[in-house]
Amino acid sequence: MEKSHKVYLIRHGQVVGHENFPVCGHTDIGLTDVGIMQMKQMAERLRLVELGGIYSSDLQRASIGAQIIATHHNVPIHSIEKMREMHFGDWEGMTLSEIRSNFPEELDRRQKDIVNFAAPGNGESVAVFSKRIMEAFENILSRHESGNIAIVAHGAVNRVILSHALSLDLSKIFHIQQDYGCLNIIDYFPDNTLVQLMNG
Repeated sequence: MEKSHKVYLIRHGQVVGHENFPVCGHTDIGLTDVGIMQMKQMAERLRLVELGGIYSSDLQRASIGAQIIATHHNVPIHSIEKMREMHFGDWEGMTLSEIRSNFPEELDRRQKDIVNFAAPGNGESVAVFSKRIMEAFENILSRHESGNIAIVAHGAVNRVILSHALSLDLSKIFHIQQDYGCLNIIDYFPDNTLVQLMNG
């Protein structure tokens, strides 16, 4: 029988200050009580799934979710720095309204070239970010011959992985919605990929 992987790709729960639409990036921001509850609900949802490994970025909003999910599974948790959210340079920690006020020209350039634009202050472009994420993701898959894997990551991280699975151009990355605490399920076969659930 052909070897395959089933990936349970999760976005972390609601973050502190979410109501102001923060650009968190590499900023290590915590979860709200609602965010913790969302991860507990996800843990219940995956309770009966036999997982071969649990992975997350090393930022607490993702790693806390991985720890909660792991309460029902006797497998190692792997915290991976390269699975962090996109780095937004000088925009880190700002709200969207603050960015619109302070960087209108840069935002305009971003809209015109979503793939190659990088925020001022050594931010990552979508192209560079996507390369980092897919290398880290493929490394995760290579650690397992087959079976089920859970990954607690970030909005843009998940969008990159889903875009790759769906063969979407990177310019369409933000056409994919990823709510706090959502679940995506992707099956990987030797010659095919099947997205079973998205933003569920």
